[in-house]
Amino acid sequence: MTCEGRFQVRSLPQTALRRRFAARCCNRVSHRSRRPHCGCRRGARSAREISAGHLDSADIDLALSGLAGAVEHQLRRALTYSLRTVINATGVILHTNLGRAPLADSAVGHIRETATGYSNLEFDTSTGERGKRDVHVDRLFQKLLDDDFAGEGTRTTEANVSTIVVNNNAAAVLLALNTLAEGGEVIVSRGELVEIGGSFRIPDVMSKSGAILREIGTTNRTRITDYEGAIHENTRLLLRVHRSNFQISGFTEQPSLEELVSLSRKRGIPLMEDLGSGALFDLRSVGIGGEPGVIDSLHAGVDVITYSGDKLLGGPQAGILSGRPHLIARMRSNSLFRALRVDKLTYAAMEATLLAYVKRDHDTIPALRLMRLSKEEIGARAEAVTQKVRLPRLSLEVIDGESVIGGGAAPSAVLPTRLLAVTCEGSSADELAARLRASDPPIIARVEESRVLLDLRTVFAEQDESIAVALNRLGRE
Repeated sequence: MTCEGRFQVRSLPQTALRRRFAARCCNRVSHRSRRPHCGCRRGARSAREISAGHLDSADIDLALSGLAGAVEHQLRRALTYSLRTVINATGVILHTNLGRAPLADSAVGHIRETATGYSNLEFDTSTGERGKRDVHVDRLFQKLLDDDFAGEGTRTTEANVSTIVVNNNAAAVLLALNTLAEGGEVIVSRGELVEIGGSFRIPDVMSKSGAILREIGTTNRTRITDYEGAIHENTRLLLRVHRSNFQISGFTEQPSLEELVSLSRKRGIPLMEDLGSGALFDLRSVGIGGEPGVIDSLHAGVDVITYSGDKLLGGPQAGILSGRPHLIARMRSNSLFRALRVDKLTYAAMEATLLAYVKRDHDTIPALRLMRLSKEEIGARAEAVTQKVRLPRLSLEVIDGESVIGGGAAPSAVLPTRLLAVTCEGSSADELAARLRASDPPIIARVEESRVLLDLRTVFAEQDESIAVALNRLGRE
């Protein structure tokens, strides 16, 4: 509210007119934001009280005095980014709601180089003719997925595996099903008809692809004979879906990949596996077992594998299809590939991430580095934070806990960690968590057993100071 506007309100001779003008001012402030902050809510409340005649002239002046600050706050929100950095103290490494895998510095640098000028995205500099954008990463995938490089010492023919990239794994599954099975049947176990985040289901994706779902077996038990008995002249594909975000245990049965590959070869029907996460390194090195990797599936003889770029790979959001060159070539020529293709920024980030794998610089990939942190390292950092927070209202304790991979990867795997447990006198755990989210940058924690828990496994070391500052501020409020 300007000085002129305030003068106009005070100089109105009639109380009713003055009340109407003031209520309109408060209403304008409260209606400008879809997500009102406290100033906007105060404006709405003031508007109601003024309109109802509950405020006299002095009270109206008091109500209007806070509008300037509310307007300033609203303008600042309107002129700043909505997408912003947060501190992930949840202990969930691949947190889907927080953007999954953070990118490596080299990936960010390569994006900057590529985005701020022209590039050879689809240009062959040796011939001066149009090129293919997927060559920038296919060469690196060939290197990484080659048996010799993977340490198996059983190199086969050159270009035994081809790879293309689309915008996410659901798109990869859609493209593969449409290319290989449109109008025909795809055999899949009932126990693998999964739903991923956002209510997207495998049967729905299959329906959109034009393929026909053929369910076999039961939720908990499917045998190789179920697959074999379902094959007929309209069968186009055998599909294996990795249960990446849940587990079935107890009285269960599932055919091995080797059995499925044998059946696929015997009947001349391609075998596709939706891995979901798709690790390119041995997860057993960080204490995670039972989670298949891309190379494991290729060694078993799977024809086409789909997996995500921003999960266990640690790169940008992308859907990756690796497999037999003649099948990948069919997908590349499908018009859907153009509709689902990724841009130069994704290729830049993916190329830099894959180069880190080729160079074996695994610790430069943040997601992998966070998985490798030891419980002792995390505990030492948590103790250091407690030493910087000395306020009687706050109680801090370092306790044992568990981190998880997240992102629909390795659902049963946990990593031992040390947690910073925080309570605040006069505030509930939910209230304290909300105040941490209101910090700048927001700090996202978890609440368990009436305490706020901060897991520094997913907090970058340079952010520890921000957590200490935020806790000290909250303890003084």
